[in-house]
Amino acid sequence: MEHQLPPEGDWRAWVILGGRGAGKTRAGAEWVRAQVEGSRPMDEGRARRVALVGETYDQVRDVMAFGDSGILHCSPPDRRPQWKASERKLIWPNGAEAQTFSAQDPEALRGPQFDAAWVDELAKWKKGVEAWDMLQFALRLGERPQVCVTTTPRNVKVLKDLLAARSTVQTHAPTEANRANLAESFLEEVRARYAGTRLGRQELDGVLLADAEGALWTGAMLETARGGAVPVLDRVVVALDPSVSGGAGADACGIVVVGVQMQGPPQDWCAWVLADRTVKWAGPNGWARAAIAAMDEFGAERLVAEVNQGGQLVEEVLRQVDPLLPFKAVHAARGKVARAEPVAALYEQGRVRHVAGLTDLEEQMCQMTARGYEGPGSPDRVDALVWAMHEVMIAPAAAWRRPRLRML
Repeated sequence: MEHQLPPEGDWRAWVILGGRGAGKTRAGAEWVRAQVEGSRPMDEGRARRVALVGETYDQVRDVMAFGDSGILHCSPPDRRPQWKASERKLIWPNGAEAQTFSAQDPEALRGPQFDAAWVDELAKWKKGVEAWDMLQFALRLGERPQVCVTTTPRNVKVLKDLLAARSTVQTHAPTEANRANLAESFLEEVRARYAGTRLGRQELDGVLLADAEGALWTGAMLETARGGAVPVLDRVVVALDPSVSGGAGADACGIVVVGVQMQGPPQDWCAWVLADRTVKWAGPNGWARAAIAAMDEFGAERLVAEVNQGGQLVEEVLRQVDPLLPFKAVHAARGKVARAEPVAALYEQGRVRHVAGLTDLEEQMCQMTARGYEGPGSPDRVDALVWAMHEVMIAPAAAWRRPRLRML
């Protein structure tokens, strides 16, 4: 298909943006073959040393190398490379090599050098900017080192910066473009469920989405909030947005961990979003255990849970797991947008920071607008975040000010 063919011209990076199952992996595998293979099995190709970079080592091996659309599956017997597990390498009959790397370990790319690279699912990498930068320094062999990037688009900095570069070219395809190789029932199900949604446009149409109109949080705002070393925190809480219904069609159960520095007046306080431990289809016992495990992991002093739907049941389920749990029930007296707006204001003031790895939470945040939530399902992660922020920032700040107002 046309989107699987490399564009002509002098380019540094070729980005293939596509929906799920659009044939991106096959295109990447065939491009690598075209770089390393010569006219005959033992002839040299344009590239001799290739980097294969994925989100984890397992994904590189299982998808890019051994997958149904991976390099080994696509190669005829007389050109098929051998897998050297001890060195995490593919070695071709003509001597060309492809070394595998995990984007979770960017420093591993410091030192090796290559004349080509294939990068898979760049937009999912938790350390995307760091790993991509290290790869650029490693692409320094040959006359014209190039990289092929196969990814489903997400509104993340590393991908947006890459697409904006002059040396980047791109092709695009929706999931439907590869329907001949996909189960018809799969296409019918995902189209029925996700057609017309932002998630569908991203995951099926392969469209890089801009921020929703009127979004309370923007991609730029969240980029500003990311990074830095987590300081010593004065309080840590876990917030829970429980799902009282069960089954595969139930909403996820939002579980978010937030800490805060509370030195000085409230305008100097800074909150840190430490983790998103949201679980899906876990049932009451499952989300209770997940929330309490998050408390133990981060040394949280309190679990805050919304009880509008579950009522007393929520606390009873939690206390079955831990009878001495420090628990606080909260009731939603206002709508989701009204509760979220003061939290969004904290982000605008630069008083909230995010650790890496909160992609799913941040995607929900960018779909929360002044008109309501515009994503699929319920904003379970955002709801948990908002409750946590009210507990560590908004309510304590209000209490801090009240005695001073009485004194005046």
